[in-house]
Order: sequence, then structure tokens, then C-alpha cells
Amino acid sequence: MDATGFNRRIFSKAALAVAALAAGPSLQAQPRLEKTRLSVAVTGRSAFHFLPLTIAEQLGYFKVQGLELEFGDFAPGSADVVAGFYEQTISLQSRGQSYQCFVLQGRSPAIAMGISHKTLPHYRSLLDLRGKNIGISAPGSLSHRVASAVLKRADLKDEDVNFVSVGRAGGALTALHSGQLDAIASSEPVMTTLEQKGEIRIIADTRTLRGTLDLYGGPMPSACLYAATEFVEKHRNTVQALTTALVHSLKWLQTAGPGDIIKTVPEAYLLGDRALYLAAFNKLRESISPDGLMPDEGPQTVMKALASFDASIKSEKIQLARTYSNDFAKKVKDSFTARSSIF
Repeated sequence: MDATGFNRRIFSKAALAVAALAAGPSLQAQPRLEKTRLSVAVTGRSAFHFLPLTIAEQLGYFKVQGLELEFGDFAPGSADVVAGFYEQTISLQSRGQSYQCFVLQGRSPAIAMGISHKTLPHYRSLLDLRGKNIGISAPGSLSHRVASAVLKRADLKDEDVNFVSVGRAGGALTALHSGQLDAIASSEPVMTTLEQKGEIRIIADTRTLRGTLDLYGGPMPSACLYAATEFVEKHRNTVQALTTALVHSLKWLQTAGPGDIIKTVPEAYLLGDRALYLAAFNKLRESISPDGLMPDEGPQTVMKALASFDASIKSEKIQLARTYSNDFAKKVKDSFTARSSIF
């Protein structure tokens, strides 16, 4: 072998060693997984709420952990894991089903509410919304619950306004632009689009931690991965692998630049407008969990908000400690540096 070939061989070995170190615990004496092929239920997979999940998949973090995931809109209870919202574990427990969140993706709902400049140009307070049309994605949706929480600040009830289901993206934009709505509560990129066009005035914003605290009085954890408690208990190594991959993604997102995002997110998710996608991402960046951990006061805040929205949920009958676990995220929260994911 000539000197050039020898040097290439040495360089390749060194590169592999660096990659292994950067991958942290994933390549170091990994415990045997109880299950390597998993089904993950997720609706609206391209939504910003599940961006950490998308990044982990696109950068191969699940594969590094020895996992093969199948994503889809599975029937309730038929998937191994759910990419959903933490509050769903509480709702499920109230119906006698035990589910547990094991890693957070979002530490706030990332929903904003705005007033239409077109139909309510002289808006002064929430009381001006009495009898008005408020756009939400669907009844009982996250946007509905946020809008309801906003109304409660002025002692307004859901019956005091007209909630209009407008879906997401195009339908929501058209409804407000055409004057069908007086206000709207929605996720990104709808809200950034309306802001950029000067069509709305934001009055509540859970895309930021401050806005979330103002509305709910505490942390309001949102998007997460959860599974049946029995599944978590019987597949702890597998759940740990899922958590490790997702925390790796969360760390990457903490310092990812515009170019990193554009190169990693699937083109179809960018909605044909890269600048808009990045602007929306910057609006809600603070809502993304930095480490996958459930904040101490988070479950209680969610419980309080959920019980005020759904009278069938009785807080005294819910065992919050059984709806989440920080055990898995704690094991890896310091394992990755922000840029170790790029090798």
C-alpha cells in the first residue's frame, strides 16, 4: 500500500472514531432493544410541533439507535408510540387508560391568537369578542383550547362566541382574509403569514415562554412522545433509544442555523416558501424543549387548564405522576453538545 492509501485508511478510521464519540451513548455498549421495529402514530407530521421528530428521522438518529420506525395515522391504540400532546395522557387516564409521556418535544403549545384588522379595526378588549366569529382548526383541538383559555381571562365562555372550524394552512388563511372571521387561534405558519401581511393583531402568544406564562400562569408542556404505560415498562431499552434519538435532535435544534434547517427538513414541509418557513420557525423556536424533560410545574398547569376546558375531567381523580416520566431524558440530557450532531 502506498503512502496515500495508508493515509486515507488512517483518516477513515479517525473519522469513524469521531462520529462514534459524537453519537454519545448511542454507540457505547447499547443495551439490547426489546423491539426494533415500531409504529408511531402521528397526525399532521409536517407540523412544527413535531419538528424534533422530523429532524431525528432525517439525520438518522433513530437508525443510529437501532430503530426502524413506521409513521402513520394509525387507529387509536394500534400504534406502539404516539407523537401527540402531553395533555392527551391525562384525558386518556380519565377514561381509564394508562399512558405515559417519556420525552417532550415542545415546552409550550406554540399557538397564537390574533384579532382581524379587517373586521375588528377598533378592538379594545376581549369583551369586544362577544358574539364574534373565532377561527380554530377543529372543535376540541389545541387551538380551540388556547382560544378558550384566552376568553376566560375576560370571564367569557365558549358559548359567548362563535367558534368556526377552518382547519389549518390554506383554509384558515382564506377564512380570515375573506372577512369570515373576527379572530383566529392557529399554529405556524398561519400566524406568521397573517402577521407579515398585516392582517392581524396578536393578543395571546404561546409560541414564547413569556406568553405562555401570561396565559396559563406556569409552564404548559405540549408535544411529546407517549405510549401505553405497560409498553414503557416492558420496553425500557427501546423507549430509552427513542428518547436518546429525540434528545439528540433537540440539542441539534438549539443552535441550528437557517441553512441547517433548510437542508434537513423535507422540501414538501417548506410549503413552497423557505423564507416564510424560517420566519415561522424563529417565532416559535423558544417553544421547543431543550432537553426533553418535563418541567416540575408543567403537569399541574396542564391539568388545571384541561379541567377548566373539559368538565368531565376531575383533577382529584387523576394521578399526574403516572402520566409522565423524566427517567429516560435525564439519562441523556448532558450526553450531546449542541453541535455534536453534525459529523
